[in-house]
Amino acid sequence: MKQTSVLVCGTGIAGLACALGLSRAGLSVELLGPRQTPPVRGADDYHPRVYAISEASRALLDKLGAWRLIDDRRITPVETMEIHGDAQGSLDLSAWQDARDTLAWIVESGEIERALQQAVQVMGVVWHEDQFTGLDAGSQGVRVTTAQGRHWHPGLLIGADGARSPVRQAARIHHEYTPYGDMGVVAHLDIELPHQNRACQWFTGDSVFALLPMPDTADGPQASLVWSMPESPARRWMALDAEAQQAYLATHAQAITGGRLGRLRLRTRPQGFPLTLERTAMVAPGVALVGDAAHRVHPLAGQGLNLGLGDVQTLIQVLSEREPHRAIGDPQLLARYRRRRAEPVWAMGAVTHGLHRLFGAQCAPLVWARNQGMQIADQVPFLKRRLIRAAAGD
Repeated sequence: MKQTSVLVCGTGIAGLACALGLSRAGLSVELLGPRQTPPVRGADDYHPRVYAISEASRALLDKLGAWRLIDDRRITPVETMEIHGDAQGSLDLSAWQDARDTLAWIVESGEIERALQQAVQVMGVVWHEDQFTGLDAGSQGVRVTTAQGRHWHPGLLIGADGARSPVRQAARIHHEYTPYGDMGVVAHLDIELPHQNRACQWFTGDSVFALLPMPDTADGPQASLVWSMPESPARRWMALDAEAQQAYLATHAQAITGGRLGRLRLRTRPQGFPLTLERTAMVAPGVALVGDAAHRVHPLAGQGLNLGLGDVQTLIQVLSEREPHRAIGDPQLLARYRRRRAEPVWAMGAVTHGLHRLFGAQCAPLVWARNQGMQIADQVPFLKRRLIRAAAGD
């Protein structure tokens, strides 16, 4: 049976960042999971999934040595964000309103993964390309088994293995699952007018339509679409042929955006994923969860990955600051980790869930109130600064 201080199960962004951070903190760490290196893409070819990286997440990736490995030409700063209600309400947030240069950075998922993989290799983290299959917990700690018949007895098992987390299930960690009945549909678009590093979002009542700035291509300005919409029309749209998909987008985008960025044209076929609100207890004896394994929130605030990287940052800090007499999987340490993450995870879930319900309700008084609230917030500098700092992870 193999001994190690920490075994990280999951080799996506959260798992790679966690293994890298704990290794840099001097702990003995090993990775368990597939090695799926994202393909190197051409200058005008972009990974379909992008993330809005907050300042706190960018600082973590920089500390881990990964941020500098991402090609600057594939990173787009967000300097301004405009949010539109479903009536006359609107809110404009600019970095300069809180003496910042940038609100966030738009980066492809594949580019972040590639950078983290390179950094993990440089640090010499041992990577086992195997599959987690089981977990036994007893008085002597946890015992992990894999598809290839390996056995581990780690001081701490970290589940960073996604929303369907086998680690979470095997550890019997309490999990609350609420489906929204919506899908998040993503695609890259050619846009007619320059985005000027501005992100735009429209609440329409039954959907949220967001355009995120991306690097220009040979065809001109580009944006990434994130469209949260009811599942039935989402599936119908994705099932259409390319010409019909374009016609559907053109019709609905014009009605929603009023031509804010001119004509919009699909560069890539739309892809979708179900939207859910998920919460867990985050820990069990000898086990801690991070990222989507620990929680999922509605993407309307674009904070899902940032929330997961916040888990990573907190867990690294808790384990690095542990008292000399405490083992790496000590229940007190895991309780500290859970307590420190409880408020930010709950708050982000409450905000996104609340906004989804608020803008989904169509009774006239609520429509008036939510749009009036946006107008008031747009006139109060203090509220704007608070919103900017929350988005930055401060």
